[in-house]
Order: sequence, then structure tokens, then C-alpha cells
Amino acid sequence: MGLTRQYLRYAPAALFGLVGSARGNPAFVTLRGERGRCVAVPACEHVFVWDARKGEKVLILKGSKHEVSCLRPSPDGLHLAVGYEDGSIRIFSLLSGEASVAFNGHKAAVTVLQYDQLGGRLVSGSKDTDVIVWDVINESGLYRLKGHKDAVTQVLFLKEKNLLVTSGKDTLVKWWDLDTQHCFKTLVGHRTEVWGMALVSEEKRLITGTADSELRVWDITYIQELEDPDEPESKKSKGSSPGAEKDNEEDETLELDESPEERLLKCSKAGSIMREGRDRVVTLATDRMGKILACHGTDAVLEVFSVLSEEEIKKKLDKKMKKAKKKAKKKSEEDEHKGNVELSLQEEIQRVTNIRASAKIKSFDMILSPKEELKIVLLLQNNIIELYTLNLSAQVPQAVRASRITIGGHRSDVRTLAFSSDNIAVLSGAAESVKIWNRSTLQCIRTMDCEYALCSLFVPGDRQVIVGTKTGKLQLYDLASGTLMETLNAHNGAVWSIALSPDQRGFVTGGADKCVKFWDFELVKDESSIQKRLSMKQVRILQLDEDVLCVRYSPNQKLLAVSLLDCTVKVFYTDTLKFFLSLYGHKLPVLCMDISYDGALIATGSADRNVKIWGLDFGDCHRSLFAHDDSVMYLQFVAKSHLFFTAGKDNKIKQWDADKFEHIQTLEGHHQEVWCLALSPNGDYVVSASHDKSLRLWERTREPLILEEEREMQREAEYEESVAKEEQPVVAGETQGETGLAGKKTIETIKAAERIMEAIELYREEMAKLKEHKAICKAAGKEPSEYVLEVFKKVKSSELEESLLVLPFSYVPDLLRLFNEYIQLGAEIELLCRALLFLLKIHFGQITGNQMLVTVIENLKKTTISRVSEARDVLGFNMAGLQYLKREIEAKDEVMFFADATDRFEEKKRKRKKKEKMILAVV
Repeated sequence: MGLTRQYLRYAPAALFGLVGSARGNPAFVTLRGERGRCVAVPACEHVFVWDARKGEKVLILKGSKHEVSCLRPSPDGLHLAVGYEDGSIRIFSLLSGEASVAFNGHKAAVTVLQYDQLGGRLVSGSKDTDVIVWDVINESGLYRLKGHKDAVTQVLFLKEKNLLVTSGKDTLVKWWDLDTQHCFKTLVGHRTEVWGMALVSEEKRLITGTADSELRVWDITYIQELEDPDEPESKKSKGSSPGAEKDNEEDETLELDESPEERLLKCSKAGSIMREGRDRVVTLATDRMGKILACHGTDAVLEVFSVLSEEEIKKKLDKKMKKAKKKAKKKSEEDEHKGNVELSLQEEIQRVTNIRASAKIKSFDMILSPKEELKIVLLLQNNIIELYTLNLSAQVPQAVRASRITIGGHRSDVRTLAFSSDNIAVLSGAAESVKIWNRSTLQCIRTMDCEYALCSLFVPGDRQVIVGTKTGKLQLYDLASGTLMETLNAHNGAVWSIALSPDQRGFVTGGADKCVKFWDFELVKDESSIQKRLSMKQVRILQLDEDVLCVRYSPNQKLLAVSLLDCTVKVFYTDTLKFFLSLYGHKLPVLCMDISYDGALIATGSADRNVKIWGLDFGDCHRSLFAHDDSVMYLQFVAKSHLFFTAGKDNKIKQWDADKFEHIQTLEGHHQEVWCLALSPNGDYVVSASHDKSLRLWERTREPLILEEEREMQREAEYEESVAKEEQPVVAGETQGETGLAGKKTIETIKAAERIMEAIELYREEMAKLKEHKAICKAAGKEPSEYVLEVFKKVKSSELEESLLVLPFSYVPDLLRLFNEYIQLGAEIELLCRALLFLLKIHFGQITGNQMLVTVIENLKKTTISRVSEARDVLGFNMAGLQYLKREIEAKDEVMFFADATDRFEEKKRKRKKKEKMILAVV
């Protein structure tokens, strides 16, 4: 048996360089009892909680490998619901930072989350067009609402009624009765996608935002509030206000199935509010009290409106009425004017101000303090968080920028990375700046403005860095002072590549002007100082026929490899610049390459998605590997080995063995194209940069990596993906209508069903062999029936229904008999009743048709009713006891409050007397 080579695994160590991902939304959260100071923002697959006042990261919530798509804090502020791109939802505790609840029901990205008023239910909308209502306390799904034909954009609970309103990209707004779980009303008056909506004026008005500059306002009239529900529609008031814009024929509300719709509420268009922005609404939201309405489009302006309360409307109406009376006295038409005085829609919803951010706004959140101070947090497209304050009590409210979080990352994509020689510092360069990071603390220690950076290197000694730019310049920076020391016009086009010479006396650059230029370091006299400073001078030039994309020295500095736009790699002698080899075979240009430490191999990565390994002695191609599903953007060998890493536009980083031509490991973490990577000189660390604006650090562990296990894990992952894509099974007797099961079939639900099946089979075997079973029971310490119950309890609450749905009917009779036994003992009543009712629902026909189960069902009926009644009585008694304790504590607190007040008064009295005595003594 031959020797197998041992590899060491690279594992993710950190994510940095990211302030907030633009795909999700920010949210104010309560941390350490303070609300309005800390902001939660999505950061790829994590959630970062920032202290907006200090600009510091105070908490990181980690829960999934998929990208975060939306956030929603709970009403009590202690939990944060997070939706992911794969359709899963996790609820984090902000006290512990751990995920306490996990839901899995959507097939595509979760687009919106919303809690009800008490925080007991959570509703989610998704790109898969479904809306799911979840029970947070019971950690289970309640039901799935189907009706939209495109992605759901907003969901809102009504506070006073058990109703839900949803909007989607299918131009529809749907009203759902959650008691009967059906859509009872559909608004079809919109001509374009409904991107956002909000309820204001104590839920008597609905405001919707679409792809135009118009915010449509709808009056909601609940049937209980109508004076005569049986009155014909033609005689009922439309509820529109004078001054509101007239509705177009296309904008009129067409109500589907008009007669049943009228049972709960009426919805009619009241008018429109015009936005200043001409593009679509991106986010439309109100504060918790519904006093402030804000929205923004695809630009950098947030428009803020104030919604008048009923008292304010009454005061304004009285004021307007007095003015009308004065005019009527002059014209002697008092009665006529008195009946016509009403407020226009623009007077009820007033524009407060516009807030202009420093870049395009992706999303926002706001909170209104009791002192009428509005705090607004903006998540911008260029990796910035801005916090604004607005004093609404001022006569002319002006938005003031309170803080800005920027230092944590670049404004644009990082296009170049480099490690210092001591493995401590990491350089990252983007379109606007170069940053130096401390690898161990991940803190940014230097930020230097630059032009569009494409390539970079640390000068030997790690005191200076050189950056090649898109305009063809070389910029030399001093790290100690963070200043630009020198700028040279090196090329007439972009400087695509830079490589340090092995003797560390100079470097070589390649650019879009078809030139390769050789540079030497030199010390020159500084005009502003007595000491000499580092500079660079051009010593040679190599003119070529095509644009130069990448240059690399061989370790002995005898050869120079140059990749050209004609898809070839030319190898030259460094001393004479004579042609040595031409490596051709790629179908598209070679974007990256590297030479191994011993100079024996050169690996080239191309836009044709292939990596080719060549011998540098004769230029023969050893192997061509299909490396990535998109262009290979970067390639680098690990120090002192023939292992190399590649980065591609398919979001992946892969490790390869150039001797055995094997794929070793895939580093998955980035969610968009990976532009570049850098390896530390000792090979222990890899840092990568992506279009998702994140920098990721990967560390070589001591854990051995076995290729067969890696292949097995890859096959398991593929199987899980195939299971997730399977169609959901239909419940027996269930029609394909508006509702369905909340959960979905996953590998976890299949495994849970298999564990239940194994437990029941073991139970059957043990009951058949009673004597042997007793010996086993003594050894295991549990009865077989107890073991089945333990397995059942370990199934996640959110996966219970789906696991029972997968379970074959042959196991159901034994399960029903066991349920009867457990319920008689009073064990896990709530869990067992839930499972029992679901099994009866999905297997109703087979259970009722089986004569053997009639007695079991009769027994279950008796025991279940009695035990549930007992549980209800216990619950009621406990509730009454808790309420009594609450009243006792409140009464005690009141007594303590007055006692404290008396003590403070006596203390002030003593101090005053003491002061008077001192004054008299002085006199």
C-alpha cells in the first residue's frame, strides 16, 4: 500500500472590512437596557451590532452559512429575528448572542419579517411568493398563506384585529383573516409592483409605495364602525378628502368577490402624496407609534413626513373653521361655508424634511423618543452607516448627522491584497483608499487616500508600500506617517501587475500600454528633511505586442513570466530579456499566475475557467484542471510547497496539489465574486477580498484533511440540496388552496423521522422478547416506551409536522397506542396532543377505516380530554397566582416609593437646617 500525502485543513478565522451588507436592512436594538444607541446590521452571513455613538462593534451574531436578507427586532427588544437567503429564519437572544429558535419553511430568500404586537407570532414573506405565520413561543409553524404570484415585499399585523395585510411584486395588496386563514380582500388598483406599505392613523389608513413617485393613501373602514352595514354601496361614503388628487380609471379599487369581502372591512382610495424622487420606492416605513412616515428611492434622499393624530386634526379643523366663520360673516354665508370645511390629505400628512445622505441609501430604520427626537439610521450602498437626529419640536426641523461608521471597511470593492514579511500586517487597496490591517486584532491601523488601486506590495522592511493604479501611476506610501511620499507616472494605461524581485532590490510592473518596466529602489535626498528617503527609478523596459496582464519572477530571478492579452504566457530571460518559452493553450486571457518556490512549475489561471500546470524547464503542460465555474481571478502557491490556491468569480476559493493534480479543499464563505487573495509568507494564513465588500481571513489548522472524507461531505451537501429542491408532499385531504403546512422537507426532518422509526422498531422487538428486554432495560435504565418518548422529545418543535409527514403509516398504529399510554401517565401533554391531532389529520381515512384502531381512538378521546382539562386548570391556577404576586409587588413598590420620597425630604430638611446654623455662626 502506497503512502498517502497528508494535508492540513484551512478553516475560516475571521470576517472583517465590512460595516454592513447592502442586501439587508438595519434595525435599532435594545442592548444593556438602552434603546436607540445600538444598531444591528446584516454583514454577509453574520449580524453585526454597532454602538452608533462610539463606532464600535459590540456584538456579532453567527448562525448560518447563508447571507442575511432581513432583520426584525422583537417588541420587547430582547430578541432579533434574522431571515436568510436560503429561506431559513433564526431568532437570536441579544443577551447571550445565541440563536434560540430556528425555522425552516421557505424555498427562497426571506424578504420581510414582522412580529405581532405581543411578540408571540412572527410572519415572514419570501421570494417564493409564500407568507408563513410562525408561533415563536411554541417554536413551530402555524400555517402557510398562498396567493401572491411574485415575491412578497411587505407584511403587516393589525394590532386590534386578527388580520394580516401583505403586498407583493405582483402589484397586489392582500388582506388575510388569520382566524379562517384565507384572503378575504385583494386590492388591484396598482399598475406596478408594490414595494412597500405602512399603516397610519390608528390603522385607519394604508399607504402604499410603488414604482412611481406617488404614495397612494387608502381609507380603511371596519364593518363594526359602519352605522348601517346593510346599506347599499352606492349610498355609502367614499371617505375621500377634498384636495386629494382625483383617481384615474386605472387606479380605482377593484374588489374581488365583493359580497364576502364586506364582512370585515372596506378599503377605498383617499388620494395620493407626491414624493420628490422620480424612481421606485425602495423602503417605506413608520415609527412604532405611526406618527412619522419615511421613504426613499434608489437615490441618496430620505423623505420624512409627519402624520397628524386625531387631536391635532381636530385642532387644525377648529382653527380652519374659525377662519371660515370670519369669512362667512363678511359674506353673510356662514351656513354654506360651515359644512364645507375639511382638511386635505396633504394637510393631514405633512412633509417634515428631506435628509440627503453621502451615498445611495439601501435601507433605514427609525425610532421616536418621548422627547420628540427622531433617530434615523441609514445603511448606505458604499459600506457606511449614518445616524441622523431630527428634533420634531423645533419650528423648522433640521436633520443633524450624529455619527458615521466608516473606518471598518472600504467604500468600494478591494482589488488588491498583500501580506507583510512578518505575517502581521495586511494591505488592502480599493478605488478610494489603501488600508493597513493588524492580522491578529483585525483593526484598521492606517487609512491612506489613493487612486484606483489594482496591485500592491510591501517594500522590504515593511515600512513602505507601493500601489499600482488604474491611471498608470505608482504611489509610494510611508506607513509610519501614513503619507504619500512619491507618485510616478509609470505606464500609459492601467498597472495590472507588480512583482517584487527575489533579491529585493527592485520590482517589475506590467501595464495596459504593452510594456514591462523594471524598477530599482534607491535613496534620494529629501528636500524637507536632512535624511534620505526611499524612491524608485526605472532601469529597463520590455516592449511587447499585447497588453500585459500579469508578471512573475522565478525564485532564482533568471526568468520572467509575462501573461498577455492574446491568451499566451511568454517567458523571458531576466538578464538579457531574450525570449525563452511561449505557453499557449488557454482559450481566453490568463488573468493570474504564479511560479513554485523551486522554479520547477508555473500555474496559470484564465478567464476560460481552467488552471494549467506547466513545467518551466521545457514549457510542457502537465495537466489542465477545470478549476471554477467562472473566471479564475487569482492564483498563488503556498510557500515551500507545490500546493496552490485559486480564487474565482464563482464565489469560491480552492486549494490544489500541483504534483498529484488533485483538488484538496474548497473554502466557501464569500457570497459574491472573489477578486483577489494573498498568502502569508509562512503559508499559515490566507486573506481574500470579494465583491460583497468583505475581507476574510483563513487559518491553517493542525487538523489533518483526508480527501475521501472531503468527497463524502461534498456528496452529502449535494444530497441535501437535492432534498431541499424536492416538491413538498401533499397532506391527505388537503386541497391546493390558500393555506398549507408552514415547514418544508429537509434532511433534518428525514433524519428525525428515521430516528422515530428506529425507536418504534426497537419497541416492537423488545415487546416481542419480553424476557430479553427486561435484561436490556436494566442495562439501559429505561423502558422501551420511555425510549420512544425521549426520541420524540428530541425532534425540534419546528420540524415535528414535517417529520410525521415523512413517517410511513405502518408505524402510526404503534405510535397511537404509545400516545395513549403517555397521556394516561400525564407526560408531555402539549407535545403529544399536537402530534396526535396532526396524525389524525393526515391519516384520517386510514385510521377510521381500520377496525383495530377504533378502541385506541376511543381511549385516546377520553384520556386526552381529561388530561387537557387538567392542564388547563393548572395553567389557570398558575396565571391567577402570578397576577396576585404581581399586584402584591406593585403595592409594595408604591409603599417603598413614598417611603423613599419621605426619606429624601427629611434629608433635605436636615441639610437646610445645618446650612442655616453655619450662616448664623459666621454672622
